[in-house]
Amino acid sequence: MKLVFRTQLGWPTSAAPAQAKTKGVKVHYEGTSVSRNLLADHAACLAEWKAIRASHLANIGENYSDIAYNYGACPHGYLLEGRGIGKRSGANGDQALNVAHYAIVGLVGDDGLTEPTDEMLSAIRDGIELLRQNGAGDEIKGHRDGYATACPGGPLYAWVQKGAPRPQGTEPAVPASLKPTYEPYPGSAFFMRGAAPAIGNSSPVFTAMGKRLVAKGCGLYLVGPGPKLGDADVKSYEKFQRSLGYVGADAKWPPGRTSWERLQVPPS
Repeated sequence: MKLVFRTQLGWPTSAAPAQAKTKGVKVHYEGTSVSRNLLADHAACLAEWKAIRASHLANIGENYSDIAYNYGACPHGYLLEGRGIGKRSGANGDQALNVAHYAIVGLVGDDGLTEPTDEMLSAIRDGIELLRQNGAGDEIKGHRDGYATACPGGPLYAWVQKGAPRPQGTEPAVPASLKPTYEPYPGSAFFMRGAAPAIGNSSPVFTAMGKRLVAKGCGLYLVGPGPKLGDADVKSYEKFQRSLGYVGADAKWPPGRTSWERLQVPPS
């Protein structure tokens, strides 16, 4: 499995609603012209994925909280994280349909690049298996099942109707869950309330962060750490940033992306 996490794309933690379980997964396509340049250039696939997210966030009428899909799959066999694990899809047609199924889109359309490669089909299958490990049921459907649309197009839908088999000769899915090894950087606003630290805000991320600060020898706690952000968290993190060589304002709260990635906070 070749998985590209949203942190690698520079995206913050998804703001999509939580959805712990579904009946299964629905498969989608873009439904527009997709350039065949994607076949020769994986960088073009990543640019396409970023463009999809940008277009969804710019769609005021639909009021998307994030890219609509849980995952995307490119012609080179990469599984691209969208909303990811444990998040409600925004792609299946309406709220009832989104609650029922997670969503994976193949980066093919109705013109240009229309035929999924075997590597893309394998990546979609990887995504199905990954979501099954994390709350999805056994159903595999196309977007058109239950919603009036041509999506996911003829070739993908024919594959779905066969049970979405993994193409012969492609790499099998990794059996272990592939949740991120470390908590992705949630953005500076997560740690702030206006211009001041968000003292009193509660999150398991703060507990995990505090434990890592203690492990790094930067814990200034008398009690804890706990789920509520406190002065000791702020002082401990600033000590950690100084230990990395930051000085002055650069060492002050809130955490920055670079120091956060160096701290390697485990998933909460």
